Amino acid sequence: MAAGRARRLLGSLWIALLLGQPDPAGAAARSGSQSLLTGSLVRTFTPFYFLVEPMDVLSVRGASVIMNCSAYCETSPKIEWKKDGTFLNLVSDDRRQLLPDGSLLINSVVHSKHNKPDEGYYQCVATVESLGTIVSRTAKLTVAGLPRFTSQPESSSVYKGNSAILNCEVNVDLAPFVRWEQDRQPVFLDDRVFKLPSGALIISNATDLDGGLYRCIIESGGTPKYSDEAELKILPDPEVPQNLMFVRQPSSLTKVSGQSAVFPCVAVGFPTPYVRWTRNEEELTTEGYERFLLLAGGSLEISDVTEEDVGTYTCIADNGNETIEAQAELTVQVPPEFLKRPANIYAHESMDIVFECEVTGKPTPTVKWVKNGDMVIPSDYFKIVKEHNLQVLGLVKSDEGFYQCIAENDVGNAQAGAQLIILDLAPATTGPLPSAPRDVVATLVSTRFIRLTWRTPVSDPQGDNLTYSIFYTKEGINRERIENTSRAGETQVMIQNLMPETVYVFRVVAQNKHGPGESSVPLKVATQPEVQLPGPAPNIRAYASSPTSVTVTWETPLSGNGEIQNYKLYYMEKGQDTEQDVDVGGLSYTINGLKKYTEYSFRVVAYNKHGPGVSTQDVVVRTLSDVPSAPPQNLTLEVRNSKSIMLHWQPPPAGTHSGQITGYKIRYRKVSRKSDVTESIGGTQLFQLIEGLERGTEYSFRVAALTVNGTGPATDWISAETFESDLDETRVPEVPSSLHVRPLVTSIVVSWTPPENQNIVVRGYAIGYGIGSPHAQTIKVDYKQRYYTIENLDPSSHYVITLKAFNNVGEGIPLYESAVTRPHSVPDPSPMMPPVGVQASILSHDTIRITWADNSLPKNQKITDARYYTVRWKTNIPANTKYKTANATTLSYLVTGLKPNTLYEFSVMVTKGRRSSTWSMTAHGTTFESVPTSPPKDVTVVSKEGKPRTIIVNWQPPSEANGKITGYIIYYSTDVNAEIHDWVIEPVVGNRLTHQIQELTLDTPYYFKIQARNSKGMGPMSEAVQFRTPKAESSDKMPNDQASGSAGKGSRPVDVGPDYKPPLGGSNSPHGSPTSPLDSNMLLVIIVSVGVITIVIVVIVAVFCTRRTTSHQKKKRAACKSVNGSHKYKGNSKDVKPPDLWIHHERLELKPIDKSPDPNPIMTDTPIPRNSQDITPVDNSMDSNIHQRRNSYRGHESEDSMSTLAGRRGMRPKMMMPFDSQPPQPVISAHPIHSLDNPHHHFHSGSLASPTRSYHHHQVNPWPIGTSMSHSDRANSTESVRNTPSTDTMPASSSQTCADHQDPESTTGSYLANAQEEDSAQNLPTAHVRPSHPLKSFAVPAVPPAASTYDPALPSTPLLTQQAPNHPVHSVKTASIGTLGRTRPPMPVVVPSAPDVQETTRMLEDSESNYEPDELTKEMAHLEGLMKDLNAITTA
Repeated sequence: MAAGRARRLLGSLWIALLLGQPDPAGAAARSGSQSLLTGSLVRTFTPFYFLVEPMDVLSVRGASVIMNCSAYCETSPKIEWKKDGTFLNLVSDDRRQLLPDGSLLINSVVHSKHNKPDEGYYQCVATVESLGTIVSRTAKLTVAGLPRFTSQPESSSVYKGNSAILNCEVNVDLAPFVRWEQDRQPVFLDDRVFKLPSGALIISNATDLDGGLYRCIIESGGTPKYSDEAELKILPDPEVPQNLMFVRQPSSLTKVSGQSAVFPCVAVGFPTPYVRWTRNEEELTTEGYERFLLLAGGSLEISDVTEEDVGTYTCIADNGNETIEAQAELTVQVPPEFLKRPANIYAHESMDIVFECEVTGKPTPTVKWVKNGDMVIPSDYFKIVKEHNLQVLGLVKSDEGFYQCIAENDVGNAQAGAQLIILDLAPATTGPLPSAPRDVVATLVSTRFIRLTWRTPVSDPQGDNLTYSIFYTKEGINRERIENTSRAGETQVMIQNLMPETVYVFRVVAQNKHGPGESSVPLKVATQPEVQLPGPAPNIRAYASSPTSVTVTWETPLSGNGEIQNYKLYYMEKGQDTEQDVDVGGLSYTINGLKKYTEYSFRVVAYNKHGPGVSTQDVVVRTLSDVPSAPPQNLTLEVRNSKSIMLHWQPPPAGTHSGQITGYKIRYRKVSRKSDVTESIGGTQLFQLIEGLERGTEYSFRVAALTVNGTGPATDWISAETFESDLDETRVPEVPSSLHVRPLVTSIVVSWTPPENQNIVVRGYAIGYGIGSPHAQTIKVDYKQRYYTIENLDPSSHYVITLKAFNNVGEGIPLYESAVTRPHSVPDPSPMMPPVGVQASILSHDTIRITWADNSLPKNQKITDARYYTVRWKTNIPANTKYKTANATTLSYLVTGLKPNTLYEFSVMVTKGRRSSTWSMTAHGTTFESVPTSPPKDVTVVSKEGKPRTIIVNWQPPSEANGKITGYIIYYSTDVNAEIHDWVIEPVVGNRLTHQIQELTLDTPYYFKIQARNSKGMGPMSEAVQFRTPKAESSDKMPNDQASGSAGKGSRPVDVGPDYKPPLGGSNSPHGSPTSPLDSNMLLVIIVSVGVITIVIVVIVAVFCTRRTTSHQKKKRAACKSVNGSHKYKGNSKDVKPPDLWIHHERLELKPIDKSPDPNPIMTDTPIPRNSQDITPVDNSMDSNIHQRRNSYRGHESEDSMSTLAGRRGMRPKMMMPFDSQPPQPVISAHPIHSLDNPHHHFHSGSLASPTRSYHHHQVNPWPIGTSMSHSDRANSTESVRNTPSTDTMPASSSQTCADHQDPESTTGSYLANAQEEDSAQNLPTAHVRPSHPLKSFAVPAVPPAASTYDPALPSTPLLTQQAPNHPVHSVKTASIGTLGRTRPPMPVVVPSAPDVQETTRMLEDSESNYEPDELTKEMAHLEGLMKDLNAITTA
């Protein structure tokens, strides 16, 4: 019979455990699918659960009470009730009866001092025959006691306007039944007069009408009970101040989550006091918070309390003369809640199962298990594992039924249940079954394990395809347990976890593809008794003696079984797998070198001559705390608005806390005032909002972690600048710019990008999803989050997903996407287990360390065989399916060469020989950000329709942003060769991709470059883009008006020269005349004609060029020799530095010098503003041309606040040139206000200095006038371009010219010795010096020049370094004359405006065609003399 039972059992062992959900719908669905799997053999789970459970009730004597209960099942359940654990007999009870829905009605509650039959704990029990029983939660019925007053109102007086309190303390149960009367009339409660939960009455802002006789009444169903009457007198205001005092102080409260808490606080005095509250020493704002209500008189009410409300509340009363305060603690308790409910289980007889149950609550709940309404008593076969889970070993048919996990703590209880079904056995398929295995013997018998071996059955002597099941049980016990062989053909097994000196019965059954065969003859085997080894050492204790050491003590074992030779002390860090040990001769030992504030477990094993004895139980102790040994990580600053900055950070790395982090210390200061540091100590939250800052000011922040031992190291200083003005939150955010979904089997990864309009505040994102509709579930995430994984979805289901950005105004427009989850596929069982615990640790912007564990390795995780691991990774982008892989022979791997700020996913598989595991679960990691490595793309400039002085710059983000783009900087200038710090700066906040610049000069070429920035710094600049503004505005507009019509209407297109090439991205000029429509045939004829003519011209040019190549190259070489060899400065030509000032002598005026006593140098007034704060009118003539504008950092632009490039033609502004304290040699710089259009101008990029930082350039090897200079030399030189004479006419690359390079664009701007060969129209205009006396235009007599020569190594100071710390706001930052020596007052110099095109062209033709290299040398001498004269004048 036993053999037949085993055969039927093994025939259906292939049915795996199926875990269902506790909800009936899910259980039915899953059980239905299982029915399809196994046909009629599998019963479905039966929905059986409570619809309504009884709740705690407060009643009064004589009232009627209903304890609600209702259960659902397909078969109507039988409802019974227990009181205090005993079933109630409701048949013969005339006061208590069962209602049709299962509820319990108690008529006329009985309650007296000595007879309380109705008060107690009630429980509803539901039973369905042949199915099982479930029990509800227990509910407490409390009957209010007899009315009695613990304190009664007393007569008192109060000054008018103050608060009064009238006590009426009753037993807590009756407090809700208390009401008040004034002069025997009911008192109506409102915002000014209210009742405390205890029953006391508070009257605030007392008036004459409040005077009278008061009494309180208890109305609890019977005869009302009245208190004594007390008179309240209202006194007029006193003439002199009265001391401030509390008439009722708050007392500490313990509340259950969801309840309301009231802290009474009533203070009196004259003047009338004002009451405010703090929580944990932080100001508590009740305005705008629905849960916090400041009641009349100053009491605080907190509704629906949560665990977050726990803390110390302080009531502070202040009347202007004095301040008093009182404190109270709020403690919140939480009833038990299930984090994980038991799941329905299918199983077979003899199997082992585990019901899982995970609960939370405060205090920590206790858990007990109930089977079919009866308590489960732990035994050898019913065990509580992992604190709360129930394990049932060796299932039998009677174990079937409903199991419930019941959690209980001081403030409540809850239950959750699951059904266990023992499957009926499937019949064996037709075919020969194996006979009984032969010769079953125990080859190894120990105290706690036995090894069995056997021979193959007679029916199948080879036995290669047979598997075996071993059934065993204790003798006399009918519960059999089962152990299966691990692979086919194996004829031995090890049975573990047996009891010593116990007889076990074993039998073996073979199984082939048709089913299980006959059982072997039962074999009885007795395990060995325990050998004479030492028992456990008693009284083991461990205590931390320092942050890095623990002392362990114990006593001699009671049963030593001989002399104890020594002890072995084992210890292990909690959460680790490797145990360490040390040999000890005595009864105590101190272990040093442990980690700070880390839990360790310790155990001791005594040794005698037979070996190790029984281990003690583990004792766990934590080492003492210390200050943190590392600073917090990933400190980031987020500018919220013009007056606040939000800080976010992560705790110090794990293992460096050295204790419980009790808070974080934040220190911040203005960047400009480093000595003035403000400290703020916050709680354990990982963020802090710093408010009350100044707008448009840069602040530095650092954070340090705190423990009870002190403050740890702080982070580095990190800076951020507050906005000039606040972002807009008067409307909802716009639609997110993109939404991507990546479906998996039971989850969907959603990623998105924020709205394009960065000027509107975004507080977060709302993700909605559901099958067919996105409104089933909604999840809200932080505004910084860019991806989210929606979990617990159904496979092969069509989900609709919506994404909306929201702020305090509301939710914006949604973005929709749909996805179908992947089908569920069960992987084939593989002999290799995949690695577990895969973790990704980010090390830098391109490196991540991957670590994992291998459960198929021994406990010490040492690799002793030839296995290896394969790590694969890819970016976590839905479209990217290409993995990269690498092999490793250890349990970690360093992945390098990753992209910055990119989310990667990693997985690992193990390979051993020909066997491989499946891929492990994925780990994700996002590399740190780094500076952008590519410039913004597709920079285009167009004129604004109707406003010729306004242009619109458009661009695309960098292809390699390497982080979130936080802004852009636009540089523009009329001179592409000017130093980058001489270009006008236009910052753009956020990731906007367009910007307007207005008030430009008409008919002027401008050059634009753009630079992106993220949190790590600035990226490279884009190529310069040229754009010429239209020639003229509409005739009917004022000069400073912006034309409203089309800018180019009625004017010819701007002539940019025959060889001009637009930059990448196609800067298309808006100033083109419209083309009249042509007939298509005529158009075809024109195209064909132009093509033929072009071919003929190309052939002629080719023949002509081949003939001229040789002679032209000779001329070029001669030109190079002439330029390089005819210079009168000998020696190292790189040491020669041209003068810093190129000025039209005829137009230079020297104004009288003011001896200003002001120690702060006045910055230079320049027509090109450096930034938005620098524009200040110098005189009335400039007011009409220079428009002040607001700072563009404010986050949104309007057309009336665009940047202005001043310096129109014909302007003669003053330049105030301050003298800095430098050595007494002046460095003079003057900038041409406009450069004229040059069709051959060559754009070149390079590492230009960022204008957002200050650099001090020191010229070591300036370019010599005649020395060749390549593109890269020009781009990378730290010398200001303005320091090179005639920069606009220098060669783009003289070296290329000398090397016979024939590209006309690269030779255009060259110093050619034979300048007559070049077309003068192709040369750039320059501020050239005509030969004349050096001091021709100066009004003061010349001083003879000093004998010393000009020093070529003087530093040139960029514009942005000139600003003094305490300089007035209206000052203009620009480069000027810097004096190396002492501070001098400014010297006003009038700089000429650029001449008109015709005049300049004539000047160029005159000068450039006549100057030979020797004449240039003379010009150098003239200017050097001019420099010396200027020195002499300024020195005098």
